[in-house]
Amino acid sequence: MDVRTAVETRRSCSRLGDPAPTEEQFLNLLRIAARAPDHGQRYAWRFVQVRGQARQRLDEVFRAALGPDSRAGKALRAPLLSTIVLCPDPQAGIPEWEQLAAVCGVVSNLALLLHEEGFGSMWRTGELARNELVARTLAIAPTERLLGWLYIGTPERAHSGTRPDVPCTVASKVSQFGAAAELVV
Repeated sequence: MDVRTAVETRRSCSRLGDPAPTEEQFLNLLRIAARAPDHGQRYAWRFVQVRGQARQRLDEVFRAALGPDSRAGKALRAPLLSTIVLCPDPQAGIPEWEQLAAVCGVVSNLALLLHEEGFGSMWRTGELARNELVARTLAIAPTERLLGWLYIGTPERAHSGTRPDVPCTVASKVSQFGAAAELVV
């Protein structure tokens, strides 16, 4: 699959089953995905993998974090939950937002590579990504930020064709700066 086809056909998949990539497959794809633009090559990220029975334990933590009326099963929606963690380096001289942008580039590349390999994924965030109990359980340091989970597995249903066009006119999102532009002081 070429890059254009991957971008045009990749969709977030909410229904994911077995198999998920093996640890070796995941690491190989992550090695490639890590080539995303990264100012200063800080690699200000890490992933915490949650597979097998550990998903049940994480689901218990999710339910404890959300309260007694919460629905169970959030951590069981895919065979692999890859926890995305921003590990900013304040000594790097690179703004945290640039380090965050690099993490997002890695995750985007990873989603495209997973799609190319026949796997599906969905980046899930929400209140659980900001929950103190969840962060402590996953050993997220106070200096780190939990950005959510890339749910990964095999899509339970196939999507056909390309993704619909974006709902805005992309030309309306582009402007031109000209050489004759007025200096504003």
